[in-house]
Amino acid sequence: MWQHLRLSSLGVIESAELELSEGFTVITGETGAGKTMVVTALGLLRGERADPGLVRRGADQARVEASIGVRPGAAAVSAVEEAGGRIDDDVVILGRILSAQGRSRAVAGGATVPAALLSEVTDELVAVHGQSDQHRLLRAAEQRAALDRFAGEEFAAAAAAYAPAYSRWRAVERTLDELRTHAQERARELDVLRFGLDEVAAVDPQPGEDEELKAEEGVLAHAESLAHAADDAHTVLVGDDMPGAARTLVAQASAVLQDVAGHDPALDALTERVQEVAILIDEVGAELAAYSSAVELDPERLATLQERRAALAALQRKYGPTLDDVLAWAQKSAARLGDLGNDDETIVALEAEQAELVPEVRRLAAQMSRLRSEAAGRLAELVDAELTQLSMPSAHLDVSVTTSDDAVPGPHGVDDVELLFAANSGTGLRPLHKGASGGELSRLMLALEVVLADRTTVPTLVFDEVDAGIGGKAAVEVGRRLSRLAEHAQVIAVTHLPQVAAFADHHFVVSKDDDGNVTSSSVSRVEEGGRVDELARMLAGQEESAAAQAHARELLELARGV
Repeated sequence: MWQHLRLSSLGVIESAELELSEGFTVITGETGAGKTMVVTALGLLRGERADPGLVRRGADQARVEASIGVRPGAAAVSAVEEAGGRIDDDVVILGRILSAQGRSRAVAGGATVPAALLSEVTDELVAVHGQSDQHRLLRAAEQRAALDRFAGEEFAAAAAAYAPAYSRWRAVERTLDELRTHAQERARELDVLRFGLDEVAAVDPQPGEDEELKAEEGVLAHAESLAHAADDAHTVLVGDDMPGAARTLVAQASAVLQDVAGHDPALDALTERVQEVAILIDEVGAELAAYSSAVELDPERLATLQERRAALAALQRKYGPTLDDVLAWAQKSAARLGDLGNDDETIVALEAEQAELVPEVRRLAAQMSRLRSEAAGRLAELVDAELTQLSMPSAHLDVSVTTSDDAVPGPHGVDDVELLFAANSGTGLRPLHKGASGGELSRLMLALEVVLADRTTVPTLVFDEVDAGIGGKAAVEVGRRLSRLAEHAQVIAVTHLPQVAAFADHHFVVSKDDDGNVTSSSVSRVEEGGRVDELARMLAGQEESAAAQAHARELLELARGV
């Protein structure tokens, strides 16, 4: 629900604020006072084109701002938050600023946003019906949705059953199409995977094998040098025939120290360490001798190792770069091969499911078509009755529900829904945007909204001079219907008829003041006494007229009896 609307330097209105409430609100005023500026302000907040001519003469910019209550989780909430705006206490603040130089800025929840976002946000918050508006119900999708809402719970149940069946059918269709379209690509992929897996299987690499083989090859390739080095080191350390061997020299050092043992603890400790060195030399020497004896010269084993490492390297170049990468590729490819190999079975299973889904989807779509067709006649009959009460007795609405024999089911069934209208007897039915004048279309929209009132999904409805071209009893009926419509939604109407204004729960008057240089308008809320004066002015042009005031009170009493 729209809660607050502020206008600044917009057209003839210098500054105005409207505290909006639930129920039926009317805005009245003298011709040229600027009452349609309120609807213009709503249009700007709905993302309509910003005309710099709307900026009040002498002002640098015009500003429009509104506070709107929103339901938690509504699409409008998500749109604002995704744009960086905030929703506080389930209220969103929308704004539009127009500069006299032609620039404009849109604001949602405190964040600057594209003007198009305002349209997205307000699309579910307000529907405006005016002679210059592109009405919501002129759109084909909205016409179908309106008929579907009118069709009631039985249709809603049928649509709820249709939606998942249709979604699954489309998913099966897409999967089958992909499988069939890319059959050659999958065949080529299968060949590549099989060849690669055969290559890997032929080599049969093991985790960590490449590093183990590298180490072993290093030993075999240098076996002779390693053995000679170990022998030479053994000789230098413990060689019996080598006077300068380390063990001999250490033994000599140990003997010299032993001759003075027992005189100085510090030297005795060093003597023990020299003896330890002698023992270590013997141990290392024994190990070098053992190592030299164990080294094998095996050219055949070396050749085998080199061949094996070459085979592993070839795999790594294709599927690596490391052996672990090769093994991971093989595991992943084996799984993919299994998936691709099952495509034929998958196609058979999907075709069987498709054969079951097609008749089911068409059956549910046919059920929806039947319910739509039945509802279409009822909707047209009720709207025609409303039009008769709105001084259009010869007008006729036809709700066309057509289905071609080869229609492919869509998200909402197989029907094309279109509202066709004839304003007078003998006039052919035409689409809404072609078959009615602005005033006729406004009353038709009112009739539709009244019939669809208890099923409306838009919380605020705005009517801009929906009563154009009518008067008398028809005007009373317009007021009565707007009042009834306000039982289901917030209704705001700009009107010049007292018969309509009398039915309002809330009444705002736009007044103008002309000092000879500039015209200024203001908006004020009027209560009981002020309403009588305003209705008298609208009736006779003289709010002091006793007869007009009596008539005004009579209209208010009539409206209270609804």
